Amino acid sequence: MKKAWSGIILGVVMVAIVTVSARADVTIGISLPPPIVFAAPPDVIVIPDTSDVYVIPTIAADVFFWNGWWWRLWQNNWYYSQYYDRDWVYYNNIPRFYFEVDPNWRTYYRRHYWCGYRWDYEHIPFTRFERHWRDWHEHRYWEQQRRWGIPHYRPIPERQLHEMRQQRQEQYERKFNVQQRYNQPHPPQPMQHVQQPRPEQQLPQQHVQQPRPEQQLPQQHVQQPRPEQQLPQQPRP
Repeated sequence: MKKAWSGIILGVVMVAIVTVSARADVTIGISLPPPIVFAAPPDVIVIPDTSDVYVIPTIAADVFFWNGWWWRLWQNNWYYSQYYDRDWVYYNNIPRFYFEVDPNWRTYYRRHYWCGYRWDYEHIPFTRFERHWRDWHEHRYWEQQRRWGIPHYRPIPERQLHEMRQQRQEQYERKFNVQQRYNQPHPPQPMQHVQQPRPEQQLPQQHVQQPRPEQQLPQQHVQQPRPEQQLPQQPRP
């Protein structure tokens, strides 16, 4: 029995070592971007014709917010973080939101024009953005209510948007020298983080609203008594 347990433990340790080694191999030779120093939390703007892609427009670095994470393009590599200024983690792909971003967005930003329309973009304070971005995304606030801050703007047809995304994908593939990586599944962490806030924020509420199965069983037992308890109550023929 001891030998069996020793074999199991040894196998688990070997799997852990292989996993750590594999992760280390991915990041060998890849530098992490330096922190960005802000005097105060930055304002953001939302980029039109995207799935709620935000950007910090007042800095030279390309720092976006999408799907609950901050994303940074640095030296032709992508990184993500829970913070806008530090703790960047290498991302072995190009995030799909980037195919939606017009490469001329900075020029449009400086000129206050978007595709021939006046662009009255809004500098969103960080505290307001942090408080409301989930609700804005769920209710499509910028697209339907604010029209991206573009009066009389006619959204680009979906078919044309799809073609533009494909063209940008091919362009960025050549630019970043990416080889057959777009069909690979994205890491689950960024996607889950957006739709589901951090566990420490959810567990207390879920525990109250949805009690554990072992707490529900006694209630079901009372509501449905056993058949032998009901038979004596039935009248005899």
